[in-house]
Amino acid sequence: MYSPSRAPSGRTRFLTLSLVCAALSVVLLVLVAVRWSPLMSLDGRLADALHRSAVTEPGLVHVNRVLTDWVWDPWTMRALTAVTVVVLWWRGARLLAGWVAATSLFATLLQQGLKAAVGRERPRWPDPVDSAHYAAFPSGHAMTAAVTCGLLMWLLRLHGAHAPVWWASLALAVVSVAGVSLTRLYLGVHWLTDVVGGVLLGGAVVALSVAGYTAYTARRAAGGADAPL
Repeated sequence: MYSPSRAPSGRTRFLTLSLVCAALSVVLLVLVAVRWSPLMSLDGRLADALHRSAVTEPGLVHVNRVLTDWVWDPWTMRALTAVTVVVLWWRGARLLAGWVAATSLFATLLQQGLKAAVGRERPRWPDPVDSAHYAAFPSGHAMTAAVTCGLLMWLLRLHGAHAPVWWASLALAVVSVAGVSLTRLYLGVHWLTDVVGGVLLGGAVVALSVAGYTAYTARRAAGGADAPL
């Protein structure tokens, strides 16, 4: 549960994490924008190797498409967030519900804005195994999964989830974020730097949101108001 006495250290920790993730994502964005040769070479080599494998494994391609288009699709992630927001609202935690919804919306707008600003082309193949729309950087699938899983893990911690539930959920979150990133690479619709950038930006958004909520509820507690959970 929320504890005002622990708020300052928690706020500082999450703010630091947000700054680190944001700084790394900015550095990566700049390197992508200027097409830094070593990084572009790494992107190209990995993409080529995975595509050569994908065109010979239609069964594995099908599994990856199911995972990326249904299980870990951004709309699946957003639907999960929407259900969480409704449950929080129904339980009376309306500030928290609004905070989670606003964080998810901000992440989506940031993602689309960066895609338009960077305008990076996706990998192109003479024999593609999948297709995708919009620009490549950052990966929307990876960023949305990172934001959704990060928010859900925070909510579990905030409400005092027991250790077995926490660790099982953490494992599922890590598998989801890593898994969707791998599907985008294997299907040849993203570069490595796209998915890394998406995960970093997602982490930065969630950490900043948590730091902001912690600071706000700490001020409310100090002022004598009940902190909403």
